[in-house]
Amino acid sequence: MKHKRVRTTISVVIGLLLSGSLFSDAALAQATSSNPTAQAQPSAPWDRQINPAAVQADVWFNNYKFRDGETLNRLKIHYATLGTPHRNAQGDIDNAVLVLHWTGADSRALLSPTFTKALFGPGRPLDSTRYYLIFPDSVGHGQSSQPSDGLKAKFPNYDYGDMVDIQHKLVTETLGIKHLHAILGMSMGGMNAWQWAEAYPTMMDGVMPVVSLPTKVSGRNLLWRRMVIDSIRSDPQWKNGDYTQTPHGWVLGYNVLRMMIDSAEDLQNTIPDSAAADKFLAFNQVAADHVDANDVLYSLKSSFSYDPEPQLSKIKTKLFALNFSDDEFNPDRLGVLERTVPTLKQGRYVVQAGTSTSPGHFTMTRPDLWASHVADFMQWLGDKPSSTNG
Repeated sequence: MKHKRVRTTISVVIGLLLSGSLFSDAALAQATSSNPTAQAQPSAPWDRQINPAAVQADVWFNNYKFRDGETLNRLKIHYATLGTPHRNAQGDIDNAVLVLHWTGADSRALLSPTFTKALFGPGRPLDSTRYYLIFPDSVGHGQSSQPSDGLKAKFPNYDYGDMVDIQHKLVTETLGIKHLHAILGMSMGGMNAWQWAEAYPTMMDGVMPVVSLPTKVSGRNLLWRRMVIDSIRSDPQWKNGDYTQTPHGWVLGYNVLRMMIDSAEDLQNTIPDSAAADKFLAFNQVAADHVDANDVLYSLKSSFSYDPEPQLSKIKTKLFALNFSDDEFNPDRLGVLERTVPTLKQGRYVVQAGTSTSPGHFTMTRPDLWASHVADFMQWLGDKPSSTNG
């Protein structure tokens, strides 16, 4: 351990982060059927489908007021649960684990066979027969309220703080949970996990942020987000959010996202020549055309107020941070975890080494590559490992 016009919305954009496929399987087939060049590009190695073992639910908050003062008449938050709540002698749920998705994903991505097999199946680190797992779709994502529902650019502005506020409201008011056993979050969800640890320092036994840093969005991470936002807003086709066809500026912006999400080594391997680059760019154009530009714009700008570093001293709970050495969003060479985690009362971190084929930031969508660290985290919380846990 190192000190260690299919409406597919942004809920299919990955990580902001993004992978090669922004569609459901049906939408992908429809889109690529009319574009032979795009067909050659492989789809993303994660799926997004309803898990029949999960309980799906919606909660509505009337006249919800966001932090900037704007109000939404009816805020819908979709969530799913897996497993059964266990109650202690006082009648309180004591096995709840909150699992938070990355930008552009939702509960369906986290409940896919890929994640279930690696993390939630029998004997895995978050075995659903042992834990009560909660998967909310953050505002602006998945089946929760978002700009593409109809309000477009009139949708209230939200930020990561609003996401955590709403997650807390769901956990405490809707589900009646006073204390979480753990929080696991990836990318944006990891950033939310840092915020949870600061805002509610005694409400959980531990948090595990994956591919995220406890510092404000800056440098290259800020620049590419600004470049995409400016590209959308400066396109005459955007029409202040009232576009009738995908703004070309978003298509160009998506190329930036695709280049940033992957590792330099993996792109070097998968795009060896101009022909491969043509296929990559052609697929990007088809993909971007099936994602709502307003949803993208809102999700990008929601990160600008994120800055947990000044409040790190508030964190009391156990915190286990996991990053990847080939993550270009959160470059290990900046030394952020090395500087910040040792200042925590109970902090640990691991930077897992990348390989010539690991997909950088997108490694978060391959939990089979990092599930052992989740097992270490749960053992640190005092949980006895299953004999079949790998």
